[in-house]
Amino acid sequence: MLTLIATAAFGLEAVVKREVSELGFKDIKCLDGKVEFAPHNGDLFDAIARANLWLRSADRVLLKIGEFPATTFDDLFEKTKALAWDEWIPVDGKFTVTGKSVRSGLFSVPDVQSIVKKAVVEKLRQKYKVEWFKETGAEYTIQAALLKDVATLTIDTTGVGNGLHKRGYRARATRAPMKETMAAALISLAHYTRKKPFLDPCCGSGTLPIEAALIAKNIAPGLSRKFVSEKWKIIPQKAWKDARSDAYAQMRTQAEPIIHAADISPEAVELAQANAELAGVDDCIIFHNRPASETVLPAENGIAIINPPYGERLGAIKEAETLYAELGRLFNPTRWNVYVITPDEFFESSYKKKARAKRKLFNGMIKTDYYQYF
Repeated sequence: MLTLIATAAFGLEAVVKREVSELGFKDIKCLDGKVEFAPHNGDLFDAIARANLWLRSADRVLLKIGEFPATTFDDLFEKTKALAWDEWIPVDGKFTVTGKSVRSGLFSVPDVQSIVKKAVVEKLRQKYKVEWFKETGAEYTIQAALLKDVATLTIDTTGVGNGLHKRGYRARATRAPMKETMAAALISLAHYTRKKPFLDPCCGSGTLPIEAALIAKNIAPGLSRKFVSEKWKIIPQKAWKDARSDAYAQMRTQAEPIIHAADISPEAVELAQANAELAGVDDCIIFHNRPASETVLPAENGIAIINPPYGERLGAIKEAETLYAELGRLFNPTRWNVYVITPDEFFESSYKKKARAKRKLFNGMIKTDYYQYF
């Protein structure tokens, strides 16, 4: 039985592992940057559909075709050729090969890609008895990843330019928006549930409150989008239809979470509201146009997750320090659990309180800390 791999941003592997476990998958292995797992009932097609529809914090879902030691290009060619590519890629399949190599003797990525491509072509030639492939059909992106002389070969089931963070509700965004997958992970790390009030006083285009609402209403994050593997001939359309029907049945349509979001920019608030409408959760988020200093806590306790703007120029740095101080005055003392993600190392001194815990994360390519106040 083949397995699947959910890729994860640095520091979020444990979050993705928990999601995979909650979906009922088995034989779960948590590794650097990825979580490997198998279908709980042996139905790989169902697992591909459900993983893509439901995983909130993973980047994409890969189908693992094979893994083997490879110290020479002959090794790589012969062992790649021996894998069951013909069971997945049809005669008209359009396939490309991406690659990466870390601490391996086969360090030339272009050469690795070329060898893998030739091996797959040779395998398909043997199967289909043709010399030239039109490649007019569905897309199959093969990844050849070498780590310490071990090659892992996968096919992307999500879509290379269309990762799991593209939920479909963010038609437009503010400058430097947070990925939806990262927002979902931050909410998971805060142990948010639909019964807890939620607040984001610097909401920007609304990603954090929208992801909180999707979780509160148990709406599968991939429900309103398509995936590249939906066009694969080998996967019955019934597998996708059944997975989507089940996802609709699990929605908590009557849930009424308490979610408040605010931003100092009226344009950002207008955009956040439009995005919430596209996500189908505008009925459970209350938006405010106000600065953080005028925030009114909507309950005695709850969860606040904040992705504040941060400064790089001198003037912006001063503005950021002022904002951090205002947030500190707002939440100290309160019974709210507060979580702040920022790359600014001076945050705690401006906030006037040392965090109970910190977690190092990468928000895109930016190294950040996730400050946690319980």
